Amino acid sequence: MDKINTVLGPISVSDLGFTLMHEHIMVSASGLFDSYPDLLGEDRERKAIDALKRAKAEGIDTLVDATTFDLGRNARLLETVSRESGVNIINVTGWWLDVPRFLSGVSADQMAREFIRDAEEGFRGTKIKAGILKCAADFEGVTKDLEVMTRAVARAQVHTGLPIMVHSYPTGNVARRQIEIFREEGVDLTRVKIDHSNDTTDIEYLQWILDQGCFLGLDRYPGRLVSPHMRTVTMKNLIDAGYADRLCPSHDCICLAVLKENPDGTMPNEHDFARHNLDQYLYIKRQVIPDLKEMGVDDATIQTLFVDNPRRFFQGE
Repeated sequence: MDKINTVLGPISVSDLGFTLMHEHIMVSASGLFDSYPDLLGEDRERKAIDALKRAKAEGIDTLVDATTFDLGRNARLLETVSRESGVNIINVTGWWLDVPRFLSGVSADQMAREFIRDAEEGFRGTKIKAGILKCAADFEGVTKDLEVMTRAVARAQVHTGLPIMVHSYPTGNVARRQIEIFREEGVDLTRVKIDHSNDTTDIEYLQWILDQGCFLGLDRYPGRLVSPHMRTVTMKNLIDAGYADRLCPSHDCICLAVLKENPDGTMPNEHDFARHNLDQYLYIKRQVIPDLKEMGVDDATIQTLFVDNPRRFFQGE
């Protein structure tokens, strides 16, 4: 694929530049931005635009927004933020973990048709097209409902050729079942990226995923379950083992989320997630890359991680 859909239209994959492969502009509930916007605080759009302007000023060219419908995707917001900040935004279609009861019983083919429309025609009421697919499973494993969504995403991938990003739970080795489903559905595993993989330091498991042909999303920085330094040590170990050409570091940063009132009735300035990463989309630039260089990783490998690998992943090399 020589072109990839961004929220402002298709661009050449060669123009992606320095790319963060798993981020969020906003995480909420579906429709919350329009129905209850004040829960997200004041100056919502401006806060997101300013965050991405700061990222752009320090060399971030593109980010993949992993916000599905059930995570509150707002394509118009992303369009505005991208245009005003100058950062390319690639948005997903597919499904995260929240499958409501009214969708119980829908078929994988039904959902695949919806995801294909998002990619080929645009999110409903817009001409903004998805550039990547997403499915998910977590500590409960691939439940019945999530298997439907996983198979739907797999079928949409086979139809459209778009790559898949996968929310996974490495502590439970959940990617083993997810990859098994992709195989059953005929997905080319080189078009799959297993995310949140730096929530573990289990190199044997991570190497197994890579040996299936998948890319690896090392996209939880600074994270909580593993220290930031040990996440980078794990990345360095994988680089040394010869896997640098399929690693995609990122943050899973969230700029906008619901602000929760303090016990005294005052409102915080930042949501809960933000307090764990004051550098937002620049943590990797400011903290991780210097740490990698201190460990002996050269500039060519940094280029591979943040420029070459995203291009190759989207291009399908």
